Amino acid sequence: MNPQAPVYVRAEDDAWLTAVYYRFHAWSGRRPFWAGLFTFLGGFPIAYFPYADLRLGNVSLAMATTGGAGALIIGVLLITLGLALWFQQAIRVFAGVAAILLALVSLPVSNLGGFFMGFILSMLGGALALSWAPGEPVEEVPADRRPAVVDMGKAESAVGPQGFPGPRETETAHASETTAHADGGRNSAG
Repeated sequence: MNPQAPVYVRAEDDAWLTAVYYRFHAWSGRRPFWAGLFTFLGGFPIAYFPYADLRLGNVSLAMATTGGAGALIIGVLLITLGLALWFQQAIRVFAGVAAILLALVSLPVSNLGGFFMGFILSMLGGALALSWAPGEPVEEVPADRRPAVVDMGKAESAVGPQGFPGPRETETAHASETTAHADGGRNSAG
């Protein structure tokens, strides 16, 4: 959420659904919401597929493996990490690293990480958790405490197109010359 965005103040004529939407949006903006959601959703296929039973007519396909208990533990841990990311933002680095490691471990343990669905969701959630940083509101600076504008004198005349500084007096204005031949053949170290 943008810390400079205006704060929503509920009007009397707002519908309850609008108020719920804005409250949820404010809640999800202060935490790694998408990281938690992807990690939470990634735990379900990892825990489900080793215990799934698919029926095609009279044929029953069971995908149970010897690592079923390991897959269940990995899935439950990923679901727990997803919920923890929502309610405990301070552990986002630990939860992100743990989600990535659990997703990697789920490849050999849990039917290729829940047929890559849980693996990809958990990896994405862990990466988002590692990259999320809490926003800090910008303080308004009163007009009397703002820094004064400094007169640059001659330096203002050296401003080139689009506000970038132009060449100094000792530099050549030609971009086609190499540094070995610029400024009369003199080389400079900086």
